[in-house]
Amino acid sequence: MTIKSSISLRDDQHAFAKSLVDGGRFPSVSAVVQQGLDLLRQQDADARADRAALLALLTDRANGAFVSGDALRAQLAHRRPATRE
Repeated sequence: MTIKSSISLRDDQHAFAKSLVDGGRFPSVSAVVQQGLDLLRQQDADARADRAALLALLTDRANGAFVSGDALRAQLAHRRPATRE
């Protein structure tokens, strides 16, 4: 379903959208605006997914065992590859 809506664009926005239409990339300025909204929707969904993944990781880390700084340094020193001389 398509709903007609009136929007206002700055001169530079309209000129850019019109150049995309004139270049054959889009059939109309409305199609340019629709693509922009679809991209914003996808960015928003991606950002929400990133935040949820980060929250899950932080929750997992917060509920995990505590490793002291000395123990962490020892683990890292043990994992370092031998230096070539």
